[in-house]
Amino acid sequence: MVSGRGMVDIPKTNARVSLGVQVQGETSGFVQQELAKRSQAVVNLLKARQDVSKLETTSISLNPRYSQKDGNQIIGYYATNLVRFQISPEKIGALLDEAIKTGATRIDGVTFVASDEAIAAAQKQAIDAASKDARSQADAGLSALQLKQQQIVSIQINGARSPIPKMTDLIQRAAPMNLANTAVVAGEQRIEAFVTLQVRYQSAQQ
Repeated sequence: MVSGRGMVDIPKTNARVSLGVQVQGETSGFVQQELAKRSQAVVNLLKARQDVSKLETTSISLNPRYSQKDGNQIIGYYATNLVRFQISPEKIGALLDEAIKTGATRIDGVTFVASDEAIAAAQKQAIDAASKDARSQADAGLSALQLKQQQIVSIQINGARSPIPKMTDLIQRAAPMNLANTAVVAGEQRIEAFVTLQVRYQSAQQ
């Protein structure tokens, strides 16, 4: 039994951005109305951009604010609306700057990922490389022992995958600033696959 490993590095061509609006006030009614107004402005901005894709709401919450002196006394409310979308990395800075001016108050993070099509193609390449690696190792080991392959009895593919993207915290609370000229380097994403072969062998003299 022998295991092979295949790795393919592909460019990260998409940026997955999480941002939103957070509002606080004395009454829940005011907070909800203000949140709806500001959130709609941000969503309208993102929908108007043709380079923005996979826009979705990820979280909406309304919570009471308690007095620091008396933990049971409600002194107000705060509400949050978070959205997530994808855009090319080189356009992040300008869009975030525009989103903040429109009403966004939170930028929770940015994750750089490859396109779905590139990942699917790389997965096949990684499995192919892992299979050849396992076959090569089996040949080398059997040759050293003066044995030869008779047939492959079983093949186990443990999947072709990439590490779970980590969220890069740009800004926890957004403030007015010029992000348009911020340099962003997305880097590469590694796709890995592992293939295990069970090989039946025989003496090289047979």
